[in-house]
Amino acid sequence: MNNSELKPACVFEQFARVNQIPRPSKHEEKMIEFLKEFGESRNLDTQVDKTGNVIIRKPATKGYEDRKTVILQSHMDMVCEKLVDVDIDFTKDAIQTYVDGEWMKAKGTTLGADDGIGCAIEMAILDSNEIEHGPIECVFTRDEETGLTGAHGMESGFMKGNMLINLDSEDEGQIFISCAGGQTTTATFKFNKEEAPADYFFMKASINGLVGGHSGDDINKKRANCIKFLTRFLFTEQEKTDLRLANFNAGRMHNAIPRDGMVVFAVPAKDKETIKADWNIIVAGFEDEFHVTEPNMTAALESCEAERVLPKENSTKFIYALQAVYNGVLAMCQDKELEWMVETSNNVASVVTKDTEIVVVASQRSNVMSNLQNMTNTVKAAFILGGAEVTVDDSYPAWKMNPNSELTKIVVETYKKLFKKDPLVIGIHAGLECGLFSEKYPQMDMVSFGPTLRGVHSPDERLLIPTVQMVWDHLLEILKNMPKK
Repeated sequence: MNNSELKPACVFEQFARVNQIPRPSKHEEKMIEFLKEFGESRNLDTQVDKTGNVIIRKPATKGYEDRKTVILQSHMDMVCEKLVDVDIDFTKDAIQTYVDGEWMKAKGTTLGADDGIGCAIEMAILDSNEIEHGPIECVFTRDEETGLTGAHGMESGFMKGNMLINLDSEDEGQIFISCAGGQTTTATFKFNKEEAPADYFFMKASINGLVGGHSGDDINKKRANCIKFLTRFLFTEQEKTDLRLANFNAGRMHNAIPRDGMVVFAVPAKDKETIKADWNIIVAGFEDEFHVTEPNMTAALESCEAERVLPKENSTKFIYALQAVYNGVLAMCQDKELEWMVETSNNVASVVTKDTEIVVVASQRSNVMSNLQNMTNTVKAAFILGGAEVTVDDSYPAWKMNPNSELTKIVVETYKKLFKKDPLVIGIHAGLECGLFSEKYPQMDMVSFGPTLRGVHSPDERLLIPTVQMVWDHLLEILKNMPKK
């Protein structure tokens, strides 16, 4: 399969246009202008709210004027991750895509199909004069990935319809009708660095090549967290010798499992050979733990230049806190229909060392809001005991299932008619903007679906090309079968 064979051509043409527009989270200005021009150039009612969300309204085609308005919604921003050796400026450069069999991928970066392919589907519908549909509102929200800023800032009344299809899901054949709520916890450890004691030897330990992935959807897939591994090593050696931490940097995005990181530390010179031996033993154990999920992990320990270090107490308490903080799945869903799904989790996402502080970010998710608070409190407690200043923000609510959803019934019936099989109707352990929409628009009937993606939020992100055609066909069938007002 080559680019000229991509189907539906109208969607992939728009996706190619989208990937020419720089759109990192919180830097969507060029994408907003692009979408505004896109709608206005087609003489469609186009509005941008004060937050930067874009809505483009398209009137019904002939014979469908009496149908209920349907809202199609996706987010315009993308997670910008790359391989270490890839040279790209995400604020200026286009994403370079290629086809590998049935998959579309990017050259060493995230593909941007999360959620650029949703934007492209909406744009293809807006651009067509051949599709049968009632009134449509196409909504493009900003900064979904780093705080759901667009959905948070959207005022009630911006969207007029009462039925919404979110195009931000990642498994074709799965119809999502609920999602997790979440919060982000930030811990700041403050200190004044000092010179290391005399005759101390400096080393740098690093981990690279982990799979990483989405901190919600992939948290139960036994993938390694480089922060927790490096901490495991530091904690073990701290128990044996007078270790002083100088630098810890790992992870980047709050919603991604960290794939690579490094620490710089100092130990008494007499212990350096013991440290090297312990490193080899700990790495071997780690490789055994993750021999299935992390086949490409690389680990290195080497000598390095001396740096100023954290004072002994700060260094020790920081390592204790990072060792103690919970990471991974805390609880599975109790409902029998959803017992396979993660209910509550935490991801230790990033560690950044500055001159006088270390900042740690962790993200908590749960479909049960009381346990979300419990998970957040558990994380806070570990950090507070380590002496950190802790803040909690970026909160968003869970989206509860609507057992009487008219839209879900239409979506399921049209899927069965088209593909002669039942779709899977489920919830997701990740944040969708539907949670915030359900607060601002309590009567909104919503579902979420999309083509199959893998490796999202990592340079391994890829789009299963045949599923785009399936989602496109399904969506057009839904539009033709929307109920009357």
